[in-house]
Amino acid sequence: SSPHLVQVRERIRINGQPISKDLFSKYFWLVYNRLEETKDPAHTSMPAYFRFLTIMAFHVFLQEKVDLAVVEVGIGGAYDCTNIIRAPVVCGVSSLGIDHTSILGDTMEKIAWQKGGIFKPGVPAFTVVQPERPLEVLRDRAQEFDCPLYLCPELDAFEGGRRVLELGLAGAHQRSNAALALQLARTWLQRRGCRGKVRGQGLGRWGLDPPPQCLSRAPVPPGLTEMKDVSPDTELVGRPVPLAPTFQPTDAMIQGLRDTEWLGRTQVLPHGPVTWYLDGAHTTSSIQACVRWFRQAALNQDKPHDGSEVRVLLFNATGDRDTAALLKLLLPCHFDYAVFCPNFTEVSMTSNADQQNFNVTLENALTRCLENQQMWTRLLEEKGGQDPWLPAPLRAGGLLQPAPTRGTLLLVPPAPRPLNSSALVFPCLAQALRWVAQGRDPQLAAPAATGAHPHPAASSGAVLLREAAAIRVLVTGSLHLVGGVLRLLDPALSQ
Repeated sequence: SSPHLVQVRERIRINGQPISKDLFSKYFWLVYNRLEETKDPAHTSMPAYFRFLTIMAFHVFLQEKVDLAVVEVGIGGAYDCTNIIRAPVVCGVSSLGIDHTSILGDTMEKIAWQKGGIFKPGVPAFTVVQPERPLEVLRDRAQEFDCPLYLCPELDAFEGGRRVLELGLAGAHQRSNAALALQLARTWLQRRGCRGKVRGQGLGRWGLDPPPQCLSRAPVPPGLTEMKDVSPDTELVGRPVPLAPTFQPTDAMIQGLRDTEWLGRTQVLPHGPVTWYLDGAHTTSSIQACVRWFRQAALNQDKPHDGSEVRVLLFNATGDRDTAALLKLLLPCHFDYAVFCPNFTEVSMTSNADQQNFNVTLENALTRCLENQQMWTRLLEEKGGQDPWLPAPLRAGGLLQPAPTRGTLLLVPPAPRPLNSSALVFPCLAQALRWVAQGRDPQLAAPAATGAHPHPAASSGAVLLREAAAIRVLVTGSLHLVGGVLRLLDPALSQ
């Protein structure tokens, strides 16, 4: 899976756990040296970062003799380097969203075409409820590949007369993911019951559902209730893809859904008076889901007796994403403060190679943060009823000055600013988190009185944050941002 949050080893897991440092080092050098020895002299470059890790993951799974490999594509599907698996057991396409438009296209239909590129002849594929036109594109791609494609019923259909299925991951959007996971899991269980022990098979993230011939001939594994068959010719009203059969989930499936954990997705970290809400949403659809979750998880909670609650947004976005559209969706949460900073945990990242991004300079990242800050204040003005501080246009290069005593760069102001800004920019996550917590989170040191935040805006809200009975912080916009925050708030993840 990708990206990783804190350590690169998270991308390659066996039995749910990242492989050990020793195992990672062993297979890294084995694969690296083999590629170095056998590369074409005319093409001297090694595989790029993601491609190398994909090759390494396949090698690890084969050498460790895993029974089943779940492989998430990197970007898109059709041209993704994970798409070399010729005969996966099953494929799945989750809910589509607009992302990576410079690579995948700027419409849902173009993106659906790319996602459907993982379909394989005769290999069952599932998807979840999609807008009509993208679903038609997935259908056409499935027909092109002679791939049986089915639409997952809603999770309610799997509950029947039993109690509601509990999900370990919060958020209504996880119900469609859970329905997809059930279909994927059952398809593999059927194949396993039909062919015995399966090793080294791959499972793509985009699409899944069992073909009728497999349903009819595969013995049902113990404890798994037979599916209710649905004719492959059946078409839902207004939908071009037949509905997949439903079945009674086993006790193991029910427990799996309940116990599922995935860091950085609808994750809540209560640290005394400061509660951190982490979600790596970075598309319009995922930000909408994040807002629904946050409002239910945080804003519907009982207010402190004295009413002193401060809400803070910590945000960053990368790549070609439409930041204005994402920020606009976050307005209904009524944040008291919005904090923008790059995804760097510290201004100097030389000690943490796992979280370095060699494609983005600090100046470029800070420029993006300043643009986000200005966009947020404009959105607040357009919303009306508020008088936010709106900074004049700035260049990040003019804001960076060396701090000789520490050998790092700090954000400093070109001119005095108001002492209660509602939108702030910090040069790194460590400084941003220290400002938000104001010494009230045991994992974070209190901000220094001088030096750490030399500009006047850093004192904005300090008194309110120190005295509030509850501080609720939503961290969103980037999985890399969430990973950096997790590294600082939960040091055990770096071990």
